[in-house]
Amino acid sequence: MMTERDGVQQSLYNPSIEEIVPEDDIYRQIEAAVDFTFIYDRLRPYYCPDNGRNSADPVVVVKSLLIAFLEGIPSERKLERQLRLNAAYRWFLGLRFDERVPDHSTISQLRRRKFNDAEIIKELFMHILRLCAESGLVSGKLLVTDSTHVKANASKASQMKIEIERTATEFFERLDAYEAAERERLGLPEIKRKPPQPKREEQIRSATDPESGWLTRPGKPDGFHYLSHQTLDTEHGIIVDVGVTPGHTHDGVPYIEEIDRAVNTLHDMGIPAEAVCADAAYDSTMIHKDLDDRELAVHMVKTDSGESGKTEYRRDDFTYSRETDSFACPAGQTLTLRGTQRLVNGVYREYRSSPKDCRSCPHRIKCLAPSQTSRRLCVNIFQDIVDRHHQNDGSPQHSDALRKRQIWCEGTFAAQKARHNLGQMFRRGLRAAADHCFLSACAINLKRLVKCRVPA
Repeated sequence: MMTERDGVQQSLYNPSIEEIVPEDDIYRQIEAAVDFTFIYDRLRPYYCPDNGRNSADPVVVVKSLLIAFLEGIPSERKLERQLRLNAAYRWFLGLRFDERVPDHSTISQLRRRKFNDAEIIKELFMHILRLCAESGLVSGKLLVTDSTHVKANASKASQMKIEIERTATEFFERLDAYEAAERERLGLPEIKRKPPQPKREEQIRSATDPESGWLTRPGKPDGFHYLSHQTLDTEHGIIVDVGVTPGHTHDGVPYIEEIDRAVNTLHDMGIPAEAVCADAAYDSTMIHKDLDDRELAVHMVKTDSGESGKTEYRRDDFTYSRETDSFACPAGQTLTLRGTQRLVNGVYREYRSSPKDCRSCPHRIKCLAPSQTSRRLCVNIFQDIVDRHHQNDGSPQHSDALRKRQIWCEGTFAAQKARHNLGQMFRRGLRAAADHCFLSACAINLKRLVKCRVPA
């Protein structure tokens, strides 16, 4: 016979949350793996010890935020509703059925005020990372890095054009120092450069979130975005570093800082970093130089040289002699070292042929543009480091590193965007964006931690 129910059952029943929540529920596993009581000690200075009303439990609020990112709940209002309805969430928070869950406004205010000042979300990320390391999920053998765009909480209609003033940065000061050292090595006279003048340029900003950046990349959506930069350990895909920049920032700009943070973090945990891997966006000479200084093995996707010009002969058509430090052209003429050049992306040695030799050369039409009188080649002073890092391209070890980078970086970003709130920012500002990305990374690391701790 078919069973039919007439209305909603109203009989009195007093269930136990322990009975309702399954033994293998993920929140039971997280509670067994992570001790959240460190939050009390970290936030104690932000509360008055002997005056005022009792506050919302900070551990309950932090756990509520974790639930939002573990479950992909996109707002505090929806989070409050789900906390009220879901018994597993209540069990994780330590709340009985007759206790109130945190109000959405309480979560929002604590997140914006106390938690920002204390950087508790970043400390939560580090706490979970240490647990992953202690469980043997981090090896340091290969660190892979990539970035993904996260839509800012700002519409295209909020854009405005402003003029900003750019001055010399530490990067250009380093280039000047490298050029001075290279000219001294070559016995060339020192170049006294005038202090660079500030340059004014026009930039698109958002009136509602001025710390975001206008993203313009091939294949990416236009609009205001942030970039979430993540470095992962490929042993089990644990995220070991998170950085956030405006959407218009080039991937290579914060890379060395990210690697330094990741390497230092692992060093503090007694884990040496051995190798790094990244895609072609990071394949710049200065990055290779910095990684070489840190004695890290490098697996990098080789970028197109980008050599342009109207001539048929390219750089590869010229033969370099290390003994004479010169190039030989296809016609057998010599291009000798004439000096150095400091460009925006590095310091170069400049080699030139003699105009006399080029004037009567039968290959002139293939080698020179109509306006040129002699052929010039520019070689980055750190090109030998780049060549050394790329000498194993195509080897099984290199191919395996690139495969792991694609699996862990792109796969992790896909999972975060689909299920862990990395598709769009909820709040505005760089600091709030960092908390957002840290919470998404916490969700991924927690899931991978409990998966490896609990037998299948």
